[in-house]
Amino acid sequence: MGKKAKKESETPSKETFDAVPVVSKTPATLVLLLSSPEEDILIKACEAIYIFAEKGDENKVCLLGLGALEPLCHLITHNNKLVRRNAFMALGIMASNGDIKTALNKLDVIPVIIDKLFHEDDTVIHEFATLCLASLSVDYTCKVQIFDNKGLPPLIQLLSSPDPDVKKNSLETIINLVQDYQSRLAVHELGGIPPLLELLKSDFPVIQHLALKTLQDITTDKDTCTTFREKQGFEKLIDILNKKDFSDLHAEALQVVTNCLCDTESLQLLHRGGGLTRLMDFLLTPYRPEIQSTAIKCITRVAQGSENRKLLHEQNVEQILVELLSVADVSVKTSACQAVAAMSFHLPSNDRFRDLGGIPAVVKGLSSESSVLKEAAAQALSNLTHSNQLSAFAVYEAGGHELLVQQLWGSCSSTVAHAAATLANMARHEVIRCSILSQGAIQGLVELLKSTHTQVLVNTVLCLAVLVCDTEARAQLQSAGGLQPLVSLLRSYHKEVLHSACLAVNVCASDKTTVVEMCKLGALEILQEINQSVNLRSSFSELAMGSLLNSNLSVKYSLTGHLASTDIISDGFYDTGKAHAGQRILTLEELSMQPVNQRHPIIAVKTTVEKMKEDEKQKAETQPLTQKPWKMMDDVSLHVLIKEAKRSVLPLNEREQYAALARLVSEAMGGAVEKEKLHEFTWLLHLSQLKFQLQSNVIPIGLIRRGIYCHRALLFKCLADCLGISCTLVRGEYNRAWNEVLLFNGTPSSNGFSSQPCRYIVDLMHQPGSLLAVSTVAAEQYQTI
Repeated sequence: MGKKAKKESETPSKETFDAVPVVSKTPATLVLLLSSPEEDILIKACEAIYIFAEKGDENKVCLLGLGALEPLCHLITHNNKLVRRNAFMALGIMASNGDIKTALNKLDVIPVIIDKLFHEDDTVIHEFATLCLASLSVDYTCKVQIFDNKGLPPLIQLLSSPDPDVKKNSLETIINLVQDYQSRLAVHELGGIPPLLELLKSDFPVIQHLALKTLQDITTDKDTCTTFREKQGFEKLIDILNKKDFSDLHAEALQVVTNCLCDTESLQLLHRGGGLTRLMDFLLTPYRPEIQSTAIKCITRVAQGSENRKLLHEQNVEQILVELLSVADVSVKTSACQAVAAMSFHLPSNDRFRDLGGIPAVVKGLSSESSVLKEAAAQALSNLTHSNQLSAFAVYEAGGHELLVQQLWGSCSSTVAHAAATLANMARHEVIRCSILSQGAIQGLVELLKSTHTQVLVNTVLCLAVLVCDTEARAQLQSAGGLQPLVSLLRSYHKEVLHSACLAVNVCASDKTTVVEMCKLGALEILQEINQSVNLRSSFSELAMGSLLNSNLSVKYSLTGHLASTDIISDGFYDTGKAHAGQRILTLEELSMQPVNQRHPIIAVKTTVEKMKEDEKQKAETQPLTQKPWKMMDDVSLHVLIKEAKRSVLPLNEREQYAALARLVSEAMGGAVEKEKLHEFTWLLHLSQLKFQLQSNVIPIGLIRRGIYCHRALLFKCLADCLGISCTLVRGEYNRAWNEVLLFNGTPSSNGFSSQPCRYIVDLMHQPGSLLAVSTVAAEQYQTI
């Protein structure tokens, strides 16, 4: 039997249904449909979600809660173009919500979106993909993701899209990205300047604004400015500035011009194109204040270069700025002050401002309630008065010094710094300095010494250095408690602060009372430490140290072991012996208060004898011991020696004067002593007896009847200084000290002496009056054991 054949069906079955319209009244159903395998349903579901989400944030959050984001993120890579398009539309419109942006960031959708920008040619997909990126790029982490996934190249390419929405969205994304430095550079490197300049011609104002805003951000880079100039950027901006219909773009266009005027070449290019003339028009014409203010800022930027300032001076910009200082708007006046500050570095401009009466207008800005205007006015005055005494007087005549002193108590550090700098510039003239002091400037400056702002400290200390150039001002500084913080600034590791503090210490060092106080506060020890440091030592620290020592010869001799012929010993000098580096040397008063000890005595000098009136004597005797001010003991014996030296030494010629004075010193301190019998000379016992008799460690030098090298050399120097005879005082080792004198060996001629001067050491111990030529065997034997 053969096989039975299959019977064919009369009506074969169909594998598909006819299209069924999708009707959904709930968003939950729509979200479920996003998982459908059928493309038509996906297309309609995505479209419906787009329409639903477009109605507001509430609907967007509802879709987020229903889990719409994840399937939409998958559908933007679907094979069907319509599915991809509608999914992008839904995703783009939803991304504006903050919660959805956070969720999208977690889903890592940015690389997928950027990939589609590279490979899609659908304008609608471009529009909503860039819309999504524009929303996401507000977040810092998203910006980094977009940049790292090479999102900038397609975005820059889409700036040339025929669709205005694509351009707008791309610009918004780029603006968010270029807030970071690396993106600004990348836009330039990827050729973003030409398409941005082309967008300035757009028919849509929003695109023009966004293009200018992007240019404003990226032209802060110098290389970008160069490309901007090479691509005729100035010409395109001048076209905008010349059209009154584009007045809403003028402020932003001026800002871009400001950024790009970084060199003289750019200014010349702008000038040749008529841009500088147009800029002056903006200054003169009462436009909106923000435009006028931006135009002035442009001038300020131009005025940063010396050649540019010359060109602006030729354009009579000073006249315009003086007029703008009188307008009502604070922002315009502030910008005008900033421009004045920049132009003031050009001396002819500085003089022109003064001649036009601009300085009183700037001074008036110090009285403003606006802290920004006060800061700008203070800066302008600082620059105007820098090395310009005529301008300093103009500020003084306008009452500026009074307002500037008031600013010292202000809260804005920059204003305070400029005020201090201006006062320093003005105080170089005596009349103005006295007036500044009368306003209580010292107290204000002392308070500023506690500031943590570097420039405030630098300017404050420099101002003090100019002000405290007389005894009265230094007394004010001391009574205001200014010495302690000033000395503390010597420990600053900031070089400018340290140098300024050294200059102020140098000025204060011309007053002995102030020097003593600064030494008590440790100024000498700090400066010694500084001058031993390779990194901190400078000519300023050496100057301060030298000035302190020159005003305190006792300390100088203890530390350096040398007094020059120009160092004149006077009342109050004392010899404590050799001091070690970093060791604080006590004052004579402090030393006299110490109980008697076993150390070598302190030898003190007092050349005058005070005669008290009877009523003063009675008052001193009745005054309690604790209330009596300390004063040095009179040295009658020294006073007698000085009289004798003047009588017997002064009438002699120079060489004989040294010999006679040496013999006088030797006789006063025990006479000549043979070298071999020096050990028999009981000077130590004598000094101990004096200490016991006086019950003090301090011994007046005139009381010493048995002295050796160090005592005789000090007495010789003291008497020589009283007589006006030149000599030095040098300390050696083991109680040795000597005096060097300078003498000519030869006979005078019409052209002077016939030989060079020679240095001699005066013998005060063994053959008093002998002059031993320096570097000879005899001199070396006198100097050493």
